[in-house]
Amino acid sequence: MSQKHRFIKVVSIGTAIALGQASITVAQQAPDTSVPETTQSDSTDIIKPAQPAIPNTELKKLNPSSDLLSLPSNPNEVTVDAQKPITLEQALEISFKNNKDIQEAKLQVESSEFAVKQQKAALYPTLNVGSGLTYSNSLFLDNTSQQRIDQSVEDSLANNPNNVSEDQIRTNAETRFGDPSQRSFQFSGNLGIDYDIYNGGQRGASIRSAEKQLSSDELDLERVVEEARLETSRNYYELQNSDAQVEIQRAAVEDARQTLKDADLLKKAGLGTKFESLQAEVELAQAEQQLTTAIANQNIARRQLADTLSVSDKTDLATADPIQEVGVWDLGLPETIVSAFKNREELKQLLLQKGISEDQRTIARSLTRPTLSASADYILQDDFEDDFDIVDNYQLGLNVRWPLFDGGESRARAAQAEKDGQTAETRFANQRNQIRFDVENAFYQLESNKSNIITTTKGVQLAEESLRLARLRFQSGVGTQTEVIDAQTELTRARGDRLSSITDYNQSFADLMRQVSSTPIKGLKEDVSEQKSPEDASDDELSEDVPVDELQEAEPDGESPEDVPVDELQEAAPDSQAPEDVPADELQDAVPNPNEQEQP
Repeated sequence: MSQKHRFIKVVSIGTAIALGQASITVAQQAPDTSVPETTQSDSTDIIKPAQPAIPNTELKKLNPSSDLLSLPSNPNEVTVDAQKPITLEQALEISFKNNKDIQEAKLQVESSEFAVKQQKAALYPTLNVGSGLTYSNSLFLDNTSQQRIDQSVEDSLANNPNNVSEDQIRTNAETRFGDPSQRSFQFSGNLGIDYDIYNGGQRGASIRSAEKQLSSDELDLERVVEEARLETSRNYYELQNSDAQVEIQRAAVEDARQTLKDADLLKKAGLGTKFESLQAEVELAQAEQQLTTAIANQNIARRQLADTLSVSDKTDLATADPIQEVGVWDLGLPETIVSAFKNREELKQLLLQKGISEDQRTIARSLTRPTLSASADYILQDDFEDDFDIVDNYQLGLNVRWPLFDGGESRARAAQAEKDGQTAETRFANQRNQIRFDVENAFYQLESNKSNIITTTKGVQLAEESLRLARLRFQSGVGTQTEVIDAQTELTRARGDRLSSITDYNQSFADLMRQVSSTPIKGLKEDVSEQKSPEDASDDELSEDVPVDELQEAEPDGESPEDVPVDELQEAAPDSQAPEDVPADELQDAVPNPNEQEQP
C-alpha cells in the first residue's frame, strides 16, 4: 500500500473516532437533544385542539345593546372579557339574529307588506264624516236689509199724511224686510261615501305591482341571509386558520430554539463554529417575528368575526370546531349549475322586476282612460239664530272623467316602463351567465383545494422526516446548520400550506353553497310576516298576482345549461339517480348541507 493511501486511511479512521467521541460528549452534556416525538406524528398534533363551546343558553349574553344609537363612553365598556368559544352553527345563529343587513332587509319586507295593504285599500269605498260651525255678521257697513229699511223709512217720512211717528215707520219696515242684523250661526254635518267603479285598470295594476315588490323584497331578504351565511362562515374559517397559524409559528420557535441549543453544544465540543450559532440565533429571531405577526392576525380575525356577528363590545370570540373538511360535494358540475339556476334569488327578482314594469306600463296607460266614480252624501243643517228646526237632505252622484290630452305624459311613462322591462330581461341574461361563472369558479376551486389537502398532507410528513434526519446528521457532525434551518423552514411552510388548503377548501365549500343557495332558514318569514287579515285573504280579480313561473315565458329556449329558462330547468335535468345526474326537481333536496355532513 502506498504512503498516500495509508495516510488517507489513517485520517479516515481518526475522523470517525473523533466524531464518535463528539457524539458521546454531546449526549452526556445535553441528554434532552433527542428528536421530539412530535416530529413523528401528523402536523395536526401542533394545532390547538378544539375548545368546548359555550352552552346555547349563554348565547343571549353575547347580543349587543338594544339601543342602536348608544355609544360607549367608558373604556371599561369596550374592554373585552374572557374568550367565548363558539361553534360555526352558533356563529350562524348569532349572525342571523344580530346582523344589521338582515335586520334592514326584514324592515324593508315589513314596509312592503304595508305597501300592499295600502294598495288593496283601493278595492273598498271610502267613508267620510264631516261637521262644522259657521258664524257670520256685518262688520263696518250696513247690509242689504238695513239699507232697504233706511230707504223705506225715508220714503215713508217724505209721504206721511197721517203723521205716523218715525219709530212706528221703522218698526213696520223691519217687519217687512226682516231682521237687519243678518247674524248667522250655522251648524252643518255630512256623511259621504265614495267609490271608484272603474279607473282604467290602475287599481289592479298597482296591487299586483306592490305584491310583486313584496315578493322581490322577500327574495332579497333570502339573498342577504345567504350573504351573511357566507361571510360568517368565511370569517369563522379565517379565525380557525389564524389560531392554527399561531400554533404553527410557536412550534417553529421551539424548533429554532432546539437548533440554537444544538449549535451551542457542538461549538462547546469543538465541532461547531460561532457562525453556525449566529445563524441559529437569526433563525430564532425570524421565527419569533413571524409568531408576533401571526398573533396580530389572530386578534384581527377575532374582531372581524365579532363585527360580522354584531356581538357586544366586550365580547371576544374563539373557535370551538376542529379544523377539518366540512363535507363532500356530491353533485357534478352540470347538476350544480342547474340547481343554482333554479334556486338563485337574483334571477327570481329580475323576473319580478319585469312583471312590475308591465304593471307600471298598465298604470301609465290608465291615465288616458275614462274613470267612473259614484258618491252619496247625507247632509244636516241648522241655524241657531232663526226660529226654524234642523233640516236635512241627501245627494247621489255618478261622475265620469276622461282626460283627452296630457301633453304625451302617459305615453312617455308607458314607453319608459316598457324599456325598464327590456332592461330586466337583459339583466336576467347577464345574471344567468354570471351565476354560471361563479358556480364554475367555486366548483373548480373546491376540487383544487381538495387535491391540495392530499398533496400538502404528504408534504408535511416528508418535511417532518427531513427535519428529523437533518438534526441527526447535525448532532452527529456530518450535517450542517444550514441543512437544519432549511428543513425547519420547509416544515413550517408545509404545515402552513396544509392548514391553508383545509381552510381554502372549507371557504370554497361555503362559497359553492352560496352560489347554489339551497339552504333556507326556518322561521325566517315568520319573523317578518304578520298573520293575514280576512280582507288580505280574499283575492280580487283585479289584484290577482302573476306567478313567477308565468313570467318566465319571455325567456328564450336553449340547450346549454346557461340558456335554460327557469321554468324549464326541471325538464333539462337527466333522469338518472346517480349523484352526478340528479333530476332538477330533487336538486334542492340533494344539495348537501354543511351542518348535516358527517365529519371525516
